[in-house]
Amino acid sequence: MTDLADAPNARDVDRVVIRFAGDSGDGMQLTGDRFTSASALFGNDLATLPEFPAEIRAPAGTLAGVSAFQVQISSEPISTPGDEPTVLVAMNPAALMSDLNRLAAGGTIIANDDAFEERNLEKAGYVDNPFEDGSLDGYTLIRVPMTRLTREVCEPLGVKPRDAERSKNFFALGLVSWMYTRPTEPTLEWIAQKFAGRDAVIAANTAAFKAGHAYGETAELGSHVVSIAPASLPPGEYTNINGNTALSWGLIAASVQAGLPLFLGSYPITPASDILHELAKHKNFGVRTFQAEDEIAAVSAAIGAAYGGHLAITTTSGPGVALKGEAIGLAVSMELPLVIVDIQRGGPSTGLPTKTEASDLLMAMYGRHGESPMPVVAAHSPAQCFDAAIEACRIALEYKTPVMLLSDGYLANSSEPWLLPDVDSLPAIDVSYATEPNQTNEDGEPVFWPFARDEKLVRPWAVPGTPGLMHRVGGLEKSDGPGNVSYDPANHGRMTDIRAERIDRIADDLPDVVVEGSPGAKVCLVGWGSTWGAIRGAMRRLTADGLDVAHIHIQHLHPFPNGLGEALRSFDRVIVPELNKGQLVKLLRAEFLVDAQGVNKVMGQPFTAAELESIVRQTLSEMEG
Repeated sequence: MTDLADAPNARDVDRVVIRFAGDSGDGMQLTGDRFTSASALFGNDLATLPEFPAEIRAPAGTLAGVSAFQVQISSEPISTPGDEPTVLVAMNPAALMSDLNRLAAGGTIIANDDAFEERNLEKAGYVDNPFEDGSLDGYTLIRVPMTRLTREVCEPLGVKPRDAERSKNFFALGLVSWMYTRPTEPTLEWIAQKFAGRDAVIAANTAAFKAGHAYGETAELGSHVVSIAPASLPPGEYTNINGNTALSWGLIAASVQAGLPLFLGSYPITPASDILHELAKHKNFGVRTFQAEDEIAAVSAAIGAAYGGHLAITTTSGPGVALKGEAIGLAVSMELPLVIVDIQRGGPSTGLPTKTEASDLLMAMYGRHGESPMPVVAAHSPAQCFDAAIEACRIALEYKTPVMLLSDGYLANSSEPWLLPDVDSLPAIDVSYATEPNQTNEDGEPVFWPFARDEKLVRPWAVPGTPGLMHRVGGLEKSDGPGNVSYDPANHGRMTDIRAERIDRIADDLPDVVVEGSPGAKVCLVGWGSTWGAIRGAMRRLTADGLDVAHIHIQHLHPFPNGLGEALRSFDRVIVPELNKGQLVKLLRAEFLVDAQGVNKVMGQPFTAAELESIVRQTLSEMEG
């Protein structure tokens, strides 16, 4: 089979945004993933947005069962999966009905013609066939009998028609690979490896892929062939990675850098479960995973591991953080290193388990009983989840404190190329255990005080069983120093102040605030978490037009880095895009008395660069008027 990467008739473009959509059983996630992998191997920069149906077994052919995968591939650096797709691959009427509104005006629709029969049209809510009622006149429509052609190429292989239909997604992948000049060998090799030992499946998927690839030429679709050149990326070895995998690898890297075994106590919950699955694969790095019977047991086991001297992790999503609240307060009281990973999703309650949101910030800050401060770190891109995980572990271990690490469903499932770091460049994590008594009693005998503190107010970490270091910690208030149970009002006030100050002092160890864009800009976009990609995309467009805009992205949400307030007060207007109803805005206003203005989106979808670009242009226009 000939690849068309250098096809002489291909039309060169800088980027393309393709959305694969179909029933949850049509293999759209696999199709998009394979197209993405081929594009990564070709050298394009890329960003993806997988979207899953909320119902596990929604009725086939219905809007509730639509699964989609959007990918932007580019010859230039990008940071989002695209504002709107230019190509929609619709495997059935429900996919077209659900996702047509996302397609750019004049975009291309590649439709599985065989699926648009009366019964499926009714399921999707169509009164008339959209192919015939003129509703698609503003688009380029390519109707392809994918199901029938897949059956035909599989019939000589002895594959039953019903089984052959399962390969129609590979037909679609082959056709789109031909149209967008993707290399074919990686996909064919993947099919052989993925389905090794299942010869009939390999044969059917291979035949369908090749048939789809050949269809473009035989159907005279040459005018639709597009070429996207490789991107100019820094040299090195890359891999395509999603946020949950990057975060898992970051946790492992932190355990290696700290020289500690990693323990994960977790209860499966969407969209955090993949971290448990990934870490369970890496026992060779000393990783120990425990799938608990519930969220409380998971965090309690992790606290036990922290008490025993491990790098302790617990993973969950928003509802699980609520359940873990009391135990997290216990870890705050005990002053133990623990990383709580919250992969945020739409809420409240069960909410939108397969959709993204970033509405747990205030819960991360305050969602515990009493005054129980803890650091909060947020990842901002799929690949950067690796660095954020290392940073959260570093703070937890060096300051002996629980840390909340925030990601979200968008980061967790989206992917991008990641330049593999030099292992020698990873930050060192200093870990010290108490090895001998640190005080003497009134009789001059050596004793160990669990709450004796260093210059950073950090208490010693003593592994149980260390000779002479018997001690007690727990949920009852302890006296500062000896650690005896204390009901003394003055001591409680002192311990409350110390717990707050020791977290505040972490700010002295954080990087300086980075202001990107124009130093003298009147407008500054301030973001946290996954808004980074859309803000970066908007910034590129705005600065390309000569507009003065700045950007500050906050990774450390508690404590805030030193200098943040001064930086914010230097701008005439501060705009804060958030996937919630304005949680960071509340914190910035309270902490720095700045008139920050929120831009909020709570639709289970990430921001697009176009949305933020439009808001900034409107703001600048109003300021000039």
